[in-house]
Amino acid sequence: MRIIDLRSDTVTKPTPGMLQAMMQAQVGDDVYGEDPTVLALEARIAEATGKEAALFVSSGTMGNQLAFACHARPGDEILVGRDAHPLHYESGAASALSGLQLNAIGEGGFFKADHIDAALRPAAYYAPRTAAVSFENTHNRLGGLVWPQAQFVASCTHAQSRGLAVHLDGARLWNAVAASGVSLRDWCAPCDTVSLCFSKGLGAPMGSVLVGTADLITEARRLRKRWGGGTRQAGYMASCALYSFEHHQARLQEDHQHARQLGQALAQIRGCQIVLPQTNILVVELASGVSAQGVATACAAKGLLVNAMSSSLIRLVTHLNVTRDDMVHAAYVFSAVMESRQ
Repeated sequence: MRIIDLRSDTVTKPTPGMLQAMMQAQVGDDVYGEDPTVLALEARIAEATGKEAALFVSSGTMGNQLAFACHARPGDEILVGRDAHPLHYESGAASALSGLQLNAIGEGGFFKADHIDAALRPAAYYAPRTAAVSFENTHNRLGGLVWPQAQFVASCTHAQSRGLAVHLDGARLWNAVAASGVSLRDWCAPCDTVSLCFSKGLGAPMGSVLVGTADLITEARRLRKRWGGGTRQAGYMASCALYSFEHHQARLQEDHQHARQLGQALAQIRGCQIVLPQTNILVVELASGVSAQGVATACAAKGLLVNAMSSSLIRLVTHLNVTRDDMVHAAYVFSAVMESRQ
């Protein structure tokens, strides 16, 4: 059976170029700070983002949580957009690892200065201290939406004027760069820390990087070790990340085109409501009474793998392992499943 996996852009396999880079990687013990490929990756990303230092970590979750822990102390509060990744997909790590609580603000996943001000805690002994604000760009649960840049910069600047640290969950920031034309450095400029993921749009098998000041990254390295994130010959994985950074950014527009192609096709299906995607994530809202899990299960039986985000929402994500022809076939399968359920 033909299998088209659109559950996530994390399902990709390493490309031949990545495998070759891995075989040729120069490695050492990264816990000792002696892996030359990891050091090269960290230096390259720090330079590209305009930050002083970078730390290679195993996942986007670790990158976010290290930033939170460095910006706050136990009992503090981090402001996040509604439907933010740390609220839904990081296993309550902020509270479990660092004793922090998250407060969702704004409309959808975006927010403005007045949302920040409304959420600030009073300077009173009984209130948690508001320590930081976390942005997400692109926004996963909003269908890969890109922050309006002017609003993003204004919100970052306002948060810092209120004494808050600013973190950017940039797991798919590469996609925001490709879609907006705003450079990576410019997106990162108003932020104190940024977490960037290589295993999503760029297609590496694993790994993220946290960037920030040299002092903050030194503390993050200590916490990474405490949390069991210190690795030895990590250069084998860092080589894939570095390869993906150097070779796969330019092709992200192809993923975006595939998502729009698929969105245009699914928009013609009765019972599907769609906003055409800006990037590589397509969210389909199903008609009342149609079960998203039921549709996902039926699609899987026909070789199309998709994610049920809720009782009525389906998520489909394009990536480097799918083609334009795959989009045509995916639309055919989805249409057949929807027709059978109405």
